Amino acid sequence: MRKIPKRDPSSVFVREAIAERRNDGKKCICGETRPRAFARGKSKSCAKCKRKKRGHTTTDNHHVAGDANDPTTIPVDVNDHRARLNADQMDWPKETRENRDGSPLLAAAGCIRGFADTSVYLIEQMICLLERLVYLIERLVLRHAEMLEVLDAYLTRTLGRKWWLKTELKRFAPKR
Repeated sequence: MRKIPKRDPSSVFVREAIAERRNDGKKCICGETRPRAFARGKSKSCAKCKRKKRGHTTTDNHHVAGDANDPTTIPVDVNDHRARLNADQMDWPKETRENRDGSPLLAAAGCIRGFADTSVYLIEQMICLLERLVYLIERLVLRHAEMLEVLDAYLTRTLGRKWWLKTELKRFAPKR
């Protein structure tokens, strides 16, 4: 999948290196390894697992355009919010991200950048869901269709053509 190029790759590298050093190779029991998904400190659990343990919600409301630019939010997984979407916003120009004076032009820039970043994230999520759906189709649907076809051939060989007319299955026969 194509990625939107980072505005300042060296700053991204520095931020990721700092997060990696802080994380020190942690891995949550759920498999999460992204450094920003963990709280600072000695915690071995990611934010999502910590919240689950406490009975709290595992989603955050992500300010797509940045809090300073627009109040619009969407619910996202807390780990993705911390490790992906907030990290993406850190790559924006600081003036756009913070918009201290409330400039409508910087707010519009934040909306555009936020829409682009969030759209790519959501497309990746959809691709992941579609891959799971294809897996389920292959495992649960198509193999059973093949089994029914093999069974029909067997019943036709052993009971003759139109074998279903002598059974309760005749109500499922296509109407002609």
